[in-house]
Amino acid sequence: MFAQKTLFAGLLSLATLVSSHYTFPSLIANGAVTGAWVNVRETNNFNSQDPVTDVTSADFRCYDSATNPTASTATVAAGSTIGFQADGSVYHPGVINVYAAKAPSNVTTWDGSGAVWFKIYQISAVTDGGSTISFPAQNALSYSFPIPKALPSGQYLVRIEQIALHVASTFGGAQFYLSCAQINVTGGGSGTPGPLVSIPGVYTGNEPGILIDIYYPVPATYVQPGPAVWSG
Repeated sequence: MFAQKTLFAGLLSLATLVSSHYTFPSLIANGAVTGAWVNVRETNNFNSQDPVTDVTSADFRCYDSATNPTASTATVAAGSTIGFQADGSVYHPGVINVYAAKAPSNVTTWDGSGAVWFKIYQISAVTDGGSTISFPAQNALSYSFPIPKALPSGQYLVRIEQIALHVASTFGGAQFYLSCAQINVTGGGSGTPGPLVSIPGVYTGNEPGILIDIYYPVPATYVQPGPAVWSG
């Protein structure tokens, strides 16, 4: 009987671990954490927390095809710090990328299509030649980063993605947890953000930082997916 109870408890814990993923529903702006899905477009997985695994899907952009969300736009100053807060610990080992894209007018009605996205922040993996690999972004609840001071004023989508790599050793195994926030940047500069990429389109799924076995053999190096960070 004890063995049966122990087995049941183990299976229950495993089921909880598998089902309890995370989303990024809250923007951090002007020193405060906003409410869930207030300044962030509600994603299809707001209940299920299921990740995106198809990097060619239209949902790879903001994951909102089923929700058709309406979010408010937060006003923030160029050079200030913003961020995203998850609804639970980001416990899967992986890396972070943050992209931004300038809307031609009203960001609320813009879908972010085209080669308009540029990277403004990343947290990569740490390697030491093949002995160990670690992920500084793992187990955090939030991620904050500066808006480049040279970023032109205007309305933007800001997209966070956590690339979970715990089962990424086969094609399509990497899990992407993502969402898009809406911001209005004031006091901006005259910089030219780039390189510009399309989302989807930025990845094929075969990149060495996406299709990777992080366990054995331990990777000697890690190549962060996506373009270089534009910091202004």
